[in-house]
Amino acid sequence: MKIQGFLTKHTNQITLITGILIVLGMLSKYLFQFTLGYQVILAVASVIAVIPIAVRAWSALRNKVFSIELLVSIAVIGAFIIGEFNESAIVTFLFLFGSYLESKTLQKTRTAIKGLTDMSPTTATLVNADGTGEVDVDDVDEGDVVLVKTGSQVPVDGVVVEGNGYLNEASITGEARQVNKQLNDSVYSGTMVENGYLKIKATQVGDDTTFAKIIELVEEAQDTKSKAEKFIDRFAQYYTPAVLVLAVLVFAFSRDFRLAITVLVLGCPGALVIGAPVSNVAGIGNGAKRGILIKGGEVVDTFAKVDTLVFDKTGTLTEGNTAVTTMHTYTTNADNQLALAAAIEGVSDHPLGQAIVTYAAQKSAGVAPVLDDTETVKGQGICAKVGDQTVVIGNQKMLTAHQIELNPAQLKDLNDLQAGGQSTVIMAVDGQVQLIFGIADTIRPGVKDSLAALKAQGIKKLVMLTGDNQLTAQAVADELNLDEVHANLLPEEKVEYVKKLKADGNTVAFIGDGINDSPSIANADIGIAMGSGTDVAIDTSDVVLMQSSFPALVHAHGLAKKTVLNTRENIFIAIATVAFLLIGLVFGYIYMASGMFVHEASILVVIFNAMRLINFQTKFDKQQPAKTIQGAKA
Repeated sequence: MKIQGFLTKHTNQITLITGILIVLGMLSKYLFQFTLGYQVILAVASVIAVIPIAVRAWSALRNKVFSIELLVSIAVIGAFIIGEFNESAIVTFLFLFGSYLESKTLQKTRTAIKGLTDMSPTTATLVNADGTGEVDVDDVDEGDVVLVKTGSQVPVDGVVVEGNGYLNEASITGEARQVNKQLNDSVYSGTMVENGYLKIKATQVGDDTTFAKIIELVEEAQDTKSKAEKFIDRFAQYYTPAVLVLAVLVFAFSRDFRLAITVLVLGCPGALVIGAPVSNVAGIGNGAKRGILIKGGEVVDTFAKVDTLVFDKTGTLTEGNTAVTTMHTYTTNADNQLALAAAIEGVSDHPLGQAIVTYAAQKSAGVAPVLDDTETVKGQGICAKVGDQTVVIGNQKMLTAHQIELNPAQLKDLNDLQAGGQSTVIMAVDGQVQLIFGIADTIRPGVKDSLAALKAQGIKKLVMLTGDNQLTAQAVADELNLDEVHANLLPEEKVEYVKKLKADGNTVAFIGDGINDSPSIANADIGIAMGSGTDVAIDTSDVVLMQSSFPALVHAHGLAKKTVLNTRENIFIAIATVAFLLIGLVFGYIYMASGMFVHEASILVVIFNAMRLINFQTKFDKQQPAKTIQGAKA
């Protein structure tokens, strides 16, 4: 192992020495007419160059793997037997030089990871009783308070407890714009304070931060194999031994040892082995620098086949920044009832509930009561106990479940709000309706154009599933030209509809907020979270759009299709190269050294072809402002 490590570390120097010896050998023969010296120098060059190749071949054999290095090593031994030192020297040099170029170009495809890791914070300014002091970021614990000044990185995930500042969140969202952060706002590790200062109480540190998870996720994704890669791996296990057998058969029938050795060289499946993974790495890296996290090659394959997109409404198609526009009251004590509604909704993180909480604060509602008990009913609302009163607040399904009916006036108010495209929340106390809220939400900017672009990329069906009422849902669907809309659905009903679409032969992607819709995300062929850096968004889905933007969704889908196409191109190039070499060998145009040159060139061709993915843009992207992670430029 020590020898292998030493040789790997010094492969570049070995390649350089081999190249110099080959040049010296050529000079000794053609300039000084010293044939013996030419053969000795090239023999020495061959031995030096074949050592790291043979060591790698032996290491692979110990793991029961027949590698490309094995074919080259046997070919060099054969060349020595027939005295073709020039062939062996050139073959080994080209192989080492090709490996060097391959490693350098592969580094280029991983620029997104390098850009992310370069932005990882290493130190933090810890606030303690004695003032402040700089410590290693690994020494910060949950609950500690850190100070971040202008120009510094946020070292932890946490909550602002003092100060005000503008943060560049490109490392999380891929979008380099300043976001104002103040008291009680959440901030993420790796983001940069452009102006102001913040004191932050750490909620997640070290490897548990969102930024660390993003890096880990992208690294794992780039190492996760696609179906094409898995097939090629299985193919290579049988291909290399088959080439060895073919070389033996060629010698047995032709008695031409040179021809048999040449078959070994030409049979190296290098371009085929490297073609698929390099496309996968480049494609996933492209997404990473745009804040699009794609969890591996297999996800890319499936995403490229998606023909049906299913969306949640609130927080996905709409911004989720809801606001109460109307409140109908059916009580003489409206302020206290509003305070009651806000107190109950305060236990929920649903956008509609938060809109009521905000509205109550703006209206300076009465004193919030003490809640004795609350129960959240998914897809319906909340039931609470306040003293001897039973309070329900939610949608019409919630009222129906508690056998509460609206009178004609209340029903008219409700229908009028829904007809205007507003979401509605109803509160009843002891079976009597007290309040009806009309809550408006706005469609995300650019959604309509993005959906049209997705259709142009091959998506056949756009479907919205929502727990909201039919009238509100239909108003949104009409504005966005959706193909289908299904409203008043519970989370489990959304899952059943996703399963039905799959059973009908559709390849389905579900796009939601990564929290409320996690069951549907998990059951779809591809789950996509409009993520805001939440743990659930990262863990549950196959694709995370950290920007929570639809242009990012268009890019992700286009990138998946392009990556799969690029992989197929590389496989074709590899197979075509082998066919070309074998035909050239048969007709006497290809020899050992020239064959190895073409072989190494084919490896570089597939790598450079895959590298085109690093700067890939869809037609729709070119109409949008560029949004890339700073420090992760291609």
